[in-house]
Amino acid sequence: MDEGRKSTPVFKDGRPLVSLNAMNDSPPALSTETTPSDLEGRLRFIQEAERLKDVLRSGRTSSGRQESTAEHSWRLGLLAMTLADQLGPIDMTRVLQLCIVHDLGEALHGDVPAVLQHADPGKSAREREDLCTLTRSLPEPIRQQFLALWEEYEAAQTREARLVKAMDKLETIIQHNQGANGPDFDHGFNLGYGRRYTDAIPVLATLRERVDLDTARLAGRPAP
Repeated sequence: MDEGRKSTPVFKDGRPLVSLNAMNDSPPALSTETTPSDLEGRLRFIQEAERLKDVLRSGRTSSGRQESTAEHSWRLGLLAMTLADQLGPIDMTRVLQLCIVHDLGEALHGDVPAVLQHADPGKSAREREDLCTLTRSLPEPIRQQFLALWEEYEAAQTREARLVKAMDKLETIIQHNQGANGPDFDHGFNLGYGRRYTDAIPVLATLRERVDLDTARLAGRPAP
């Protein structure tokens, strides 16, 4: 084996794990079509996406401050990496891309709490329109990739999108249980929140059983 190249880790059943060092093995060359204006557009997108750091969600952190959507997206990706060896054959690169992009459309007009989404039927269309605006300075192929990832997540038709949908619900509930929320926080809502997604994936269904114990306790209800 080439001593300069790390071996690919494997699961106990022999299936390959996506190497997190792969990006360091052979760095891609800078495109010959890259121009100063092209890079300026990419930089402008990154600068505008910074708005997501200030988009606040209804839940709070364990210290009592409101959580941002960017923080939620980060821990969603971390949850996916933590469970990677339990998820079966999966495109982890795509999973992490979906984690990063799934709430990017909230950067301009903010988050709508889950308990209020039934009263806002235009949420999805508005987020897509805002994502189109946010990515307008990117090269068109990259812009279309971002939009395609967002649409894949919304449709929840692929295995990866359904997985991220389920983990999105689970991470939200974990944060609500962990956060220093007020006495009027509706923990009871979380006992049914996103169950059709989490129940469809065995490892997440099992993990949710443990999380639901905390939810029921905080809601003042019997353990499910």
